[in-house]
Amino acid sequence: MATHTPPPLKPRAVQILLSLADRELHGNEIMEEVLERTGGHLKLWPGTLYGSLHDLDERGLIREVETPSSASVEGGRPRYYAITGEGRAALRAEVERMADLVRTARRKRVVDGMEPA
Repeated sequence: MATHTPPPLKPRAVQILLSLADRELHGNEIMEEVLERTGGHLKLWPGTLYGSLHDLDERGLIREVETPSSASVEGGRPRYYAITGEGRAALRAEVERMADLVRTARRKRVVDGMEPA
């Protein structure tokens, strides 16, 4: 019986899922973590972020969770998100695809100084 491999994810979806891999976050925290992790190269503007969150939720890769009682509600109740089991599987598959790409790049000596694995 063949196993189902999730389809490739868009880079911003990978970054969002990676942000949620170890904890529940609200939108601004996701934006800040992605910006920091990518060295400022990927800025998730609110429209892009919330459109992506909606898409990931519709696909069952994330879900909205209760706002923690310790969360500040100044300016409105923040919406918190968590990765689902399906989201974790999709993220794992994408990371494995990336690892395969890096192995191929090493084998082909794409980057100076990279040794074949």
